[in-house]
Amino acid sequence: MSVPPEGVHSASDETYAKIPPPSKPVVERSQVVIRFAGDSGDGMQVTGSQFTAESALAGNDIATLPDFPAEIRAPAGTIAGVSGFQVNFSSHDIFTPGDEPDVLVAMNPAALKANIGDLAPNGVLIVDKETFTEANLKRAGYDSNPLTDGSLAKYQVFAIEVGKLTTLALRDLGLNNRTVSRCRNFFVLGLVSWLYQRPTERTVEWIKNRFRKVPSVMEANLRAFRAGYNFGETTELFASAYKVPPAKIAPGLYRSITGNSATALGFVAAAVKSGRPLFLGSYPITPASDILHELAAYKNFPIYTFQAEDEIAGVCAAIGAAFGGAIGVSTTSGPGMDLKAEAIGLAVKVELPVVITDIQRAGPSTGMPTKPEQADLLMAMFGRHGESPLPIIAAATPADCFYCAYEAVRIAIKYMTPVILLSDGHLANGAEPWLVPDVSELPPIEVNFRTDPNGFMPYARDEVTLARPWAIPGTPGLEHRIGGLSGEHLTGNVSYSPSNNEMMVRLRARKIAGIAREIPPTEVYGDPAGGELLILAWGSTYGTVREAVDHLRSKGKSVSHVHLRFLNPLPSDLGEILRRFKKVMVAEMNMGQLLKLVRAEYLVDAFGCNKIQGRPFKVSEIVNRAMRALEE
Repeated sequence: MSVPPEGVHSASDETYAKIPPPSKPVVERSQVVIRFAGDSGDGMQVTGSQFTAESALAGNDIATLPDFPAEIRAPAGTIAGVSGFQVNFSSHDIFTPGDEPDVLVAMNPAALKANIGDLAPNGVLIVDKETFTEANLKRAGYDSNPLTDGSLAKYQVFAIEVGKLTTLALRDLGLNNRTVSRCRNFFVLGLVSWLYQRPTERTVEWIKNRFRKVPSVMEANLRAFRAGYNFGETTELFASAYKVPPAKIAPGLYRSITGNSATALGFVAAAVKSGRPLFLGSYPITPASDILHELAAYKNFPIYTFQAEDEIAGVCAAIGAAFGGAIGVSTTSGPGMDLKAEAIGLAVKVELPVVITDIQRAGPSTGMPTKPEQADLLMAMFGRHGESPLPIIAAATPADCFYCAYEAVRIAIKYMTPVILLSDGHLANGAEPWLVPDVSELPPIEVNFRTDPNGFMPYARDEVTLARPWAIPGTPGLEHRIGGLSGEHLTGNVSYSPSNNEMMVRLRARKIAGIAREIPPTEVYGDPAGGELLILAWGSTYGTVREAVDHLRSKGKSVSHVHLRFLNPLPSDLGEILRRFKKVMVAEMNMGQLLKLVRAEYLVDAFGCNKIQGRPFKVSEIVNRAMRALEE
């Protein structure tokens, strides 16, 4: 048996999971933002995810922003192929992954060039020195080496021979160069884990479980991780380590969760609480595919997944499942919504409970598939021919995706209508701590199938909700016509009567408008009685707007925040709230879609704060636009 190099241990050695007392001073910080960046094959998503898990175990509040290349496999070493992961961890409540990183880890010149503009002045820059070769510099578009030309003088630069040190740690394992190179990210993870005194047990266990079928690779990654940790402790490059104390959070069981994971679990909870099977019919599309992947794993619940041959087949299968008595769900992104439009119109007309989840991404067309945007709101509102309104719910945070998915199912069943659930790439891939709810406290989802044939009319309506009965095919005496042609009031039989058509259109619209009774009173964060400026927002802008409002209020500014979950129908008290404020600013990642709806509905002179860059708002951008409005 070979002897491990000095400073590292075998995979069976339990000291892997123990943190030795630091020999250097430890400086306390209240908050740190780190961005890991490298080529798409450098393992930055794994590195960031594991550092996030370590920070969660340390008790910090966290918020993350993964940043994937838009191309499946861009040329190695180019800016187009850079993958990043930003994590903000703190000893107090935070709402965003941070405006700018305090620490940037750049694994190659392209990662440096793509991200250096965001690094805070005097920020820490850790680079893999060995990758700054003439060929790599040219590929990234550099005319000179930034490590030696003085262009990085305003940062704390730590140029480390990551590849060489990783190779030394693994020198006796007999691995090929490619395998050794792929362990560099764990060396970096170990180094940054030491630098911020993260608990390493979670990462060690993850490596052991992830690579248990290939012991040599498991050993290599463990050695690289420990070598990076020990390098931070022993090198003279770093004079001190840092520590971010735990945040004060409510007691309970927490886990780190992404928006897509939360959405999947929300659907599972809805299926269990309603006592009905849930059928997901979907075609894979970025960034929605993870919901399909996750739901496919929940085979111990009444969950059925169908990977369709295209978007139209996916949503049509979900409509068929709803007709058969299941909860129909279809997940997609903007391009898929284009294709599903006609079938969604069918679901509106036949009034069946289907949830269509749109994880929005930058467009138009293929656009930037891995970047977030909020430009599908008007399509969700009006992107079907004919008058076909339906409820629209938008999640605000990754954890909120759970509750919005659950609520979308509840509304769909109670009102017998398709529901559109809006998320986006920022929420889908971002993560935050989630207080796991007590499922007994979730609102009930009541399913009442019609079984009595006496007096049955397929389009007779509940006096309160205006929902039609849910009749499962095959139930004796409940046979009825279903289809896209205009249907007669009560019977659903084909009817070309002009007055009947208008009656049915208006009935369905009244049903959707009546959902406003389900919306709780709108929360005004700040000055409920009114003030100088109200920032109205929806979706993933929540955290950024909330931090911006906190900052402005700390400066004595009269600024408040309303965040909408229901976008159709809008809350019944929203108009009255808007009129309490002298100015209303609508912040959204589009050219002003909610702004148009608000101005048209309430005749208020609102103005927009808009961004369409495939990147979330920065807090500073909201603050600056609000300050200009206050000063005008």
